[in-house]
Amino acid sequence: MNTHEAITSLRQRMNESIIGQANLIDRLILVLLADGNMLLEGLPGLAKTRAIKTLASHLDCNLSRIQFTPDLLPTDITGTEIYQPNETEKFIFQKGPIFSNLILADEINRAPAKVQSALLEAMEERQVTVAGETYKMADLFMVMATQNPIEQEGTYPLPEAQMDRFIMHVVIDYPDDASELGILRLNKQENSKQEKPKETLTISQQHIFDARAEISKVKVTEELEKYMVSLIAATRFPERYNQELRDLIDFGASPRGTIALDRCSRVNAWMAGNDFVSPDNIHNVIKDVLRHRIALSYKTRAEGITVDNVIDKIIEQVAVVA
Repeated sequence: MNTHEAITSLRQRMNESIIGQANLIDRLILVLLADGNMLLEGLPGLAKTRAIKTLASHLDCNLSRIQFTPDLLPTDITGTEIYQPNETEKFIFQKGPIFSNLILADEINRAPAKVQSALLEAMEERQVTVAGETYKMADLFMVMATQNPIEQEGTYPLPEAQMDRFIMHVVIDYPDDASELGILRLNKQENSKQEKPKETLTISQQHIFDARAEISKVKVTEELEKYMVSLIAATRFPERYNQELRDLIDFGASPRGTIALDRCSRVNAWMAGNDFVSPDNIHNVIKDVLRHRIALSYKTRAEGITVDNVIDKIIEQVAVVA
């Protein structure tokens, strides 16, 4: 099968194992193809862990799960040097769980900032430096960090610098009744002793690399490039459009937001089978790309206006260049 067929097959098989979270599956694959990292926010039991485990099971790769807790140390993530007296009589670097293909950083806001920052170099530079030595990450590497939106006691908010390194901030909610019924029946099948385990078909990492090469060739017109820049500029200088928008926003997106919007739009177009980006592709990904990059004013938060509402207003105000 060709590259696009392999990715489509991967998405279909994941949807069979994870019912009611089609958007999560699409975003997980999109971030992987965009060579980025994802921050996932959702209540317990919504298949966050299951999603990345399922992705790893259908992909020829390794998965590491790191449970973030207040007593976690940076070396618990990156690894540390261990003295070997009986062998080489030297310090040998023992790699930590960050040295894998897919990383599940579970409840990342449970650990203090110094532990969270241990992910920064790996996420951005794709390398880890310990005791002056630099160790490269695998070619296929993605961090999916999760956080619970309701339990904030005893948590540590993620620094803005780290938030900006996530290409997407995805929010998931409860499934509908029909999907929940499907989940119930699937769980019964999986727990049945009579049910034979299904053979897991995997696709190679090369399919991911080939897909990225094809995505790099997806065309974006100069007009749409300017449109994306205008959307980002509207988050920084909302007074150019109207005072209402100005009162909603304190700080806007960084240049990483522009790069992420372009990259995710191209992946979205490629996944839909197109070799060019349309305004619909931009609108399809913009909320997940900018949700964590816009700081709302105190008045906006007090009135219950969400960042998604503000992004909708930005889309209304910024004209699509024909």
